[in-house]
Amino acid sequence: MNHTPDLGAVQRAEPADVARRIRDRRSRLGLTEQELAYQAAMAPQYLRHLLKVGPAFDPAAFVRIAVALGTTWPVLLEGRADAPPGQTDAGARPVLFHLTEPECWELMGSRGIGRIALNAEPGPAVYPVNYAVDSRTVVYRTAPRAAAPADESPVSFQVDHIDDRGSRGWSVLVVGRARHVEDLDEQQRLARLPGTTPWAGGDRPLWIRIRPDEITGRRIGRE
Repeated sequence: MNHTPDLGAVQRAEPADVARRIRDRRSRLGLTEQELAYQAAMAPQYLRHLLKVGPAFDPAAFVRIAVALGTTWPVLLEGRADAPPGQTDAGARPVLFHLTEPECWELMGSRGIGRIALNAEPGPAVYPVNYAVDSRTVVYRTAPRAAAPADESPVSFQVDHIDDRGSRGWSVLVVGRARHVEDLDEQQRLARLPGTTPWAGGDRPLWIRIRPDEITGRRIGRE
């Protein structure tokens, strides 16, 4: 039986209630905030941001949080409730499998949209961007005032693919530094890579390259 909540359930979920359930569950399991963030394949500051804005902002991230907490995301979003008469118990819980670095790069190369997380006030700013993988780095094009980190600034970049109905999927997190690509020949070469034309259109002349200091990945499967 499918116990994945529909879009309406995600939209109805109150951020404060979901954050309370996460904190309570984390406390019962004896996990620190950093440990939970690591198990859910995200930066701690991004976890804190999610607890403020709620599951509608990034449903896939809350799936990973639920798995890291050893629960299901319907329970995380809506609270535990008794099943209606005649319904059987939920099936086997999904589990997280660690991905190797080559597996992370292979999966990232199969997608074209990721999220760049930048330091900002009062909390981190997260933007979806078109990207390409180029020699074990991530490159994308943006406008100077949009998803544009300062040169040499620390950033996080995350890509995932979630099958809601099957409670399966994967997520890859890159932590490193962003560098502006200013060489014109290199910009022209990057422009020829598949998928680097921004969907948002407009004038987006700034090329960003993220060189990873660390890359980690998780795959959600079943026992």
